[in-house]
Amino acid sequence: MIRNITKYFLLLLLGLFLSHCANQLPPGGGDIDRVPPVITEIYPADGTTNYKEDYFELTFSKYVEKRSLKDAIFISPALNGNLELNWSGHSVRIIFPEKLKDSTTYVITIGTDLVDYNNKNRMAESVTFSFSTGSKVDKKIISGRVFDEKPSGILIFAYKKGKADPDPMKNKPDFISQAGNDGKYKIVGLAAGVYRVFAVFDQYRDLLFQPEQDKIGMPPQDVTFSEQDTLCSNLNFFLTKIDTTAPRILTSVMTDKYHIVVNYSEPIDSGYIRSNNFFVYDSTAKKRTPMLYAYKGNTKPTEVVLVTSQNIPEGNSVWLFSDSVKDISGNLYLKDFSQLSVSTKPDSIKLDFYKYLPPNRTDRADFIGQKFLFYFNDGVDTNQVKDVISFSDTSGTPVSYRIRFIDDASFQIEPLKALESRKDYIIKINISRLTDAAGNRLDSVFQYKFKTISGLDFTGASGRIMNITLSQKPVIILQGIDADKNIYSRYLLNDDRFNFDRVTPGKYIIWAYLNSDSSRSYSYGNFKPFKPAERFSFYPDTLELKARWVQSDLLFEFK
Repeated sequence: MIRNITKYFLLLLLGLFLSHCANQLPPGGGDIDRVPPVITEIYPADGTTNYKEDYFELTFSKYVEKRSLKDAIFISPALNGNLELNWSGHSVRIIFPEKLKDSTTYVITIGTDLVDYNNKNRMAESVTFSFSTGSKVDKKIISGRVFDEKPSGILIFAYKKGKADPDPMKNKPDFISQAGNDGKYKIVGLAAGVYRVFAVFDQYRDLLFQPEQDKIGMPPQDVTFSEQDTLCSNLNFFLTKIDTTAPRILTSVMTDKYHIVVNYSEPIDSGYIRSNNFFVYDSTAKKRTPMLYAYKGNTKPTEVVLVTSQNIPEGNSVWLFSDSVKDISGNLYLKDFSQLSVSTKPDSIKLDFYKYLPPNRTDRADFIGQKFLFYFNDGVDTNQVKDVISFSDTSGTPVSYRIRFIDDASFQIEPLKALESRKDYIIKINISRLTDAAGNRLDSVFQYKFKTISGLDFTGASGRIMNITLSQKPVIILQGIDADKNIYSRYLLNDDRFNFDRVTPGKYIIWAYLNSDSSRSYSYGNFKPFKPAERFSFYPDTLELKARWVQSDLLFEFK
């Protein structure tokens, strides 16, 4: 009897143990759940008036991660304090931290930061509803889209304008929304007035724009609502990085007795990588040494290579100075310096190319407008380079060309006339007649061979753009979305018709912008002082352009 009781007791314990273990394991087999969570019930209902409760409630289609909901709730106007969340299964009651204001419309947005519990699927689009503590709900709406590679989660900051311009670095927004997977957003519950709206990739979700870590999109104009207005649509955004900090030298180190690697806090504008922008000063010997060469080279994005014109002695106090250096955003630092770590190690690396574009022996070089880029592994006398190049077809017929030096170690060759199609060409560079600062040379003639395309494999697209005037200076962009990412531009000066010819086959999108500042590129604007972005619009369909066939009669409605 005792033995049977013991046996049954052990079996009971084993059953409980196995049952407990089974509850901790995810279900086995089957496809991974990719379905995003959705909100199935909301209380109070959208548009509720005279609301007197101190909470709102949500019900979800599945279990969601509780922490993610806290990060996904945005309330406008903002409340002071922390929300209290009381959960019951798939439902949650969110209690306000303070009493709501009288006769005020409140807007609740549940953003796309919300994820489900098991597989961390993000909510596909934000959900917004509004209610009022008074007798009416403000119902004006701003809607649009953020055009970005990953728009999901980008926040929309809306400010009701007063006398002073809102500063997104200092002022938290009056109203908040969030872009969904497709970039679309909607701000609801707005009253009559003037609003300035920004799109912000707010990395730390502090509801402030911080230029060093966040991206921002400026609007093309402020939004003005009269009492009769109800909707502003197509307020669209591109995001950009606002760089307000000038580049500074972090380190300067000699890798051998000739070369100095300068590491900056950010990438430098290639137009300012010039030898006369740098010098070395030996404060012990009271001697200034100019640079012989300066170039980007095969280095990290923030690094620049310098070549000294004279030997620098070890043991002295030596400093590197740079003057009038800009970053790629145009921020200028006039005079900077860094203590230089000196080396007397010899340089024995022979001069050679480390890169050339297009690749050697390509058969895809265009016979019209093709540029050929060559990159040395060291600085050279650019005057000597001009004398060691020959360009011809394989029968020996010379090709006239122009040469442009990017820096002291790289240059571009461009034919002065169109080449022939489906023909072989060769560019010879006699490296044996060139030396680096240490006198190293490579006893060879570099031969770059290529073949031009036939010209029959191009495609194209043409059509008309509507809802604009030529005085608005429209620019049409045909932009590839395949691996090559080719971009073609057309400035419409005399006609609303556009035509793209000699286009490489592939998948493309078409978009246009109004070139209000008459520059050669799209202007993203600025947040302070405020400068609006240029208006833009996208053609709704993706084009698949095939060789030897032109897609014509496109009607592009600028919205």
